[in-house]
Amino acid sequence: MSPAPSTEALFSAWMAEHGPIVQKVARAYARGEQERADLVRELMFQVWSSVPRFDGRARPGTWIYRVCLNTALTWRRSAGRRERRTDDGADVAALDHPAPGPDRVAERNDLLERVYAALHCLADLDRSLLLLQLDGLSYREVAEVTGLSENHVGVALTRARQRLTAQLKGVIDELD
Repeated sequence: MSPAPSTEALFSAWMAEHGPIVQKVARAYARGEQERADLVRELMFQVWSSVPRFDGRARPGTWIYRVCLNTALTWRRSAGRRERRTDDGADVAALDHPAPGPDRVAERNDLLERVYAALHCLADLDRSLLLLQLDGLSYREVAEVTGLSENHVGVALTRARQRLTAQLKGVIDELD
């Protein structure tokens, strides 16, 4: 029987595969580049500190999501971080299209900022659920991460989408 991997080995392997989770959670819960950097450090520290407690009941990616979301929620509440979002840009997947012109880039960045601003107006649970769904997790996986039942996830996601749509009403009207 081979020895169990060290905390450092597990952490390194998991971050190589699931590192973007940390960035996505930080983007959704922190406002501004400095605050996001602080939250990323806190998330990484908490994942590292929690590796010895990983019991294997969930997949590593699901477990990392749970650690990150719980940490982000606690971090946000304890620090009372409610100031207006000031960072620029977003993690946007590269498309197989010619690079858009500067006007199009500015327009896209403005739209993303408005979407993130709308997300920041939602309750923490709504934001968490939408973030997990946008990341492609199934209802079952979202239920594992949040501790909710699959049925509750479905109902809560429907309501969260409705609230986000209401927050984005003006933005949607401008696009039409």
